[in-house]
Amino acid sequence: MESLLVTGATGFVGRNLVLREIPSGMRLLAPVRDAAKLRSQLESEGVDPAAVEALPADPAAWNGIRPTRAVLSAGVLFARNREEYFRTNIDWTLQCIEALPDSCRITVISSQSAGGPTPHGITARSESHADAPLTWYGESKLELERALIKKFPERRIAILRPPMILGPRDSATLPLFKMASGLLRTKPGLRKKQFSFLSVQDTVEAIRASWNAPAGRPFYIAAKKTITDTELIASAAKAARTRGATLPVPLALVKAMSLVVDSVPSLRKAAPSLTRDRAREIWPDRWVVDSSSFRAATGWDCTQSLDEALAAAHAHYVREGSLPASEKKTTPLAPGAPA
Repeated sequence: MESLLVTGATGFVGRNLVLREIPSGMRLLAPVRDAAKLRSQLESEGVDPAAVEALPADPAAWNGIRPTRAVLSAGVLFARNREEYFRTNIDWTLQCIEALPDSCRITVISSQSAGGPTPHGITARSESHADAPLTWYGESKLELERALIKKFPERRIAILRPPMILGPRDSATLPLFKMASGLLRTKPGLRKKQFSFLSVQDTVEAIRASWNAPAGRPFYIAAKKTITDTELIASAAKAARTRGATLPVPLALVKAMSLVVDSVPSLRKAAPSLTRDRAREIWPDRWVVDSSSFRAATGWDCTQSLDEALAAAHAHYVREGSLPASEKKTTPLAPGAPA
């Protein structure tokens, strides 16, 4: 019987993947720190918790577990120091792989941050460009990739580098909707910034395609269409059916804010993306990647637009009560109307 082990099953990508695979009939295994949280999430989706078998988070306790496939999507996005990023994103992930049978087909979710922003004068970063991560998080993902290739050269391990992922069950985009619902919205930098993005639905399909992808090298995965920061805010406002104006904030002010956030523990917890380390990814104007190598290797393609991904995310927040349902009753924006 085919079986799939998913780390990060209570997180964003892992949770969507588990829900996608439940109808497949595969045995689903989920190493988690909190089994009650996993059960609660499945019940909230109308799924029998027995459809997913909870395992201890410690790989040393996976005795006798021999999944045919594994997706390692768990990791630390925000940490207090470099050591914390490396301890979880590298050491723990390597322990997971060591606990899995050699025959297991593994997909590891890395990040666009491992490569860094798009090099100056280049339209899109590809796998051929030199890696230049800006943050401890990016460094941890790059070092993980290098460790995988060096330590397990014979294992069937696919490595995916997604950009910004959007869609249902992502708590990280909730502040975006709340900000976009205001009359005055802010964005860092006076110039427009350009990004690659990917819907979580297309991310899950890329993961499934990766089971037949070449092993031992990282692949960028992204939608073909790039977006700007103003388009992202406008799309969030469109999903929430609200109007407002977007105010660019000078980067000098944002940098000053990052110094304040870094020095106040309560602010670090409330705005982890604005610490001095993580804020380094705010300064570049272009985070665009080319995913043509993965498309050619697997035949994978994207199906969901930015508007569709954010509309699905907003609908999920309303269903779970994180956003008020009343927002859905306001007058929709006309096509092409300013957000």
